[in-house]
Amino acid sequence: MTQHPDRIALTPELSISRIVCGLWQVADMEKDGSTIDPEKGADALQAYARQGFDTFDMADHYGSAEIITGRLLSRYPAGSRPVAFTKWCPEPGPMTRDVVRRGVEERLQRLGVEKVDLLQFHWWSFEHPAWLDALHEMQALADEGLIGALGLTNFDAGHLALALADGIRIATNQVSFSLVDRRAAGALSDLCRKSDVKLLAYGTLSGGFLSEKWLGRPEPTEITDWSRSKYKRFIDTAGGWQAFQGILSAAQQIAVKHNVSISNVASRWVLGHESVAATIVGARLGESEHRDDNLKVFFFALDAEDHGLLNEAFAATTPIPGDCGDEYRKPPFLTASGDLSHHLDSIPSIYTPEQVPGRPGRTRVSSGSIWEPIAGYSRAVRVGDRILVSGTTATHGSDRTVAPGDPGAQATYILDKIAASISALGGSMADVVRTRIYLKDANQWEPVSRAHGRAFADVLPANTLIEAGRLVGDYEVEIEAEAICG
Repeated sequence: MTQHPDRIALTPELSISRIVCGLWQVADMEKDGSTIDPEKGADALQAYARQGFDTFDMADHYGSAEIITGRLLSRYPAGSRPVAFTKWCPEPGPMTRDVVRRGVEERLQRLGVEKVDLLQFHWWSFEHPAWLDALHEMQALADEGLIGALGLTNFDAGHLALALADGIRIATNQVSFSLVDRRAAGALSDLCRKSDVKLLAYGTLSGGFLSEKWLGRPEPTEITDWSRSKYKRFIDTAGGWQAFQGILSAAQQIAVKHNVSISNVASRWVLGHESVAATIVGARLGESEHRDDNLKVFFFALDAEDHGLLNEAFAATTPIPGDCGDEYRKPPFLTASGDLSHHLDSIPSIYTPEQVPGRPGRTRVSSGSIWEPIAGYSRAVRVGDRILVSGTTATHGSDRTVAPGDPGAQATYILDKIAASISALGGSMADVVRTRIYLKDANQWEPVSRAHGRAFADVLPANTLIEAGRLVGDYEVEIEAEAICG
């Protein structure tokens, strides 16, 4: 097999190409109900592998991508086969050992392997805390030898930090990262540099929009494929077609200077970030293959003048709102299928509201904590339009302390728990008008305040933060909230 000119080690045992072939377009090609012949699909993948593009990324919902890749892997002897990443994207619910094992074993069976090289985990709503259970079970399966390395997909900086603080060994986080969507260059990259987690960047070519084909062209009015529909939403949110043309124009000047393509410039810019291990470029099997052009990415570098041109173009755009992955969890929903609010609304709450006996108009929720019946209180109570949330700690299940010793990670978990209790009673975090934060150590105000800022940047409730001295157990912080709905 031809050695790729630029590789990187994700772990001591796992070396990958820095341009990964993404197979999400298999689902688009099969959306009419047809199925790609697995052997012919494997032939197309093998052509990539022969040119050194020997690393493939897919997911449980990318049509028959896992099966096609499994046919490819079966053609190679053990120890010299291409690398296969996949993702497990379960519906939120209890993540028991049996549920997680079944999810992982299905990936193994479809790929025809004894170990998944890199298994990446996606979770739809952090208000449902079972994602931590899933990751701990996946880590146990990694220790068992069924998973080579454990990754995440579409996790923001706060929740990646929480997973790490809770003891999960994370190798990668796969997120959108491009000249159009530059969110990953901020807090997420800072965290990755400190923690040795690597980013896998998708959307780097914005569904093909970052190419000469679209330079100076009128804005498209009809888009038929899922990938391009998704990235047109990113372009619209980043300031629209005219601002996007500014990025294309800057990239074209750089491309001419280095005798490369606009797509090469887009990939080189992302790969130039220290936190990025690889970019993922879509492989539409048998169509639009650009392997020779993609190889040029590794034979030039961007200089200060190039970055200056791009930064000038960026200044005319609007930053994509929120942090990485937010586009799957709240507006604006920048996904292939568009608005996901119907999907998120169908996710069951972890809390079940109940009417308070003898108190018409009053409802409450309980979390199952061992402390609630002992001390005689509810997680949250709604009276009319007002929701009051009790002091909340990073208690997972009935009694486990999440991320002991890490106040920022605990605050992230607590705020998810508060959001879930308010949602169960018919409100949202946008309804919060006051929060109170109690710290064990006032010197730890900044990581807690930053977590609070991520949750309430657009809400800006009244807030009080005080040092409360010694909190019960291993808790570094406790937070309470009040919301007014309507």
